[in-house]
Amino acid sequence: RKSIKERARLRLREFDVGGKFSHLPLPKASVLLPLMVRAGKLHLLLTVRSMQLRRSPGEVCFPGGKSEAIDKDEIDTALREAKEEVGLQPEKVEVICRLVPGIDKMNHLVTPVVGFIEDTFQAIPNPDEVSHVFVVPLEYFVQPLNYKTLPYKTSSGYLSRMHCFTYDDNEHKRSFKIWGLTAHFAVFLALVIFGKRPTFEVDYDLDNLISSSENNFMNLYASLYERKKSNL
Repeated sequence: RKSIKERARLRLREFDVGGKFSHLPLPKASVLLPLMVRAGKLHLLLTVRSMQLRRSPGEVCFPGGKSEAIDKDEIDTALREAKEEVGLQPEKVEVICRLVPGIDKMNHLVTPVVGFIEDTFQAIPNPDEVSHVFVVPLEYFVQPLNYKTLPYKTSSGYLSRMHCFTYDDNEHKRSFKIWGLTAHFAVFLALVIFGKRPTFEVDYDLDNLISSSENNFMNLYASLYERKKSNL
């Protein structure tokens, strides 16, 4: 019987987009989706943005940020940011793949980089950027206890749905709201790894997850591109 990690690795490698979307002419950003095995189950590490930040203070997100000139690629960006934000050393991350990117509200092309970390990892949050670090069972993003969907219109007028999860964390005795692009990436990661239908509606053809996720992204990108042209 393959280990839970080995099965996840195999699934994720099928979905690796590599640098397929790196050429798109948008400013670049990356996030690290850090997976760990705890008590025989996959968990995902998330952070809460510091209240001092100008953009999205107090919101849940993955470690990550904008690409800098020193970064070789999206993986470099994600690892550098994770080190800066939560003290995760790059050599402690087993990078598995890059998944289909998203576009954030600032129109950055955001690439999710998936990697395994040890369950013994002790985060050292940089207080200027991160106020909390917590973990959620990955399965929560296909079988949540507390979920709602918000109709969402992108800046380019593209209609989709936004997932919104509320997770009650017993360890920290508080609830975390996970939504927006962070929830979008977490849901996709869970769909890829578990290969089962979630308990809520998603905008994918689950029988053709690879092609439908890439098509969704290209439609979103095209609608943004059209709007840029019409604004010139």
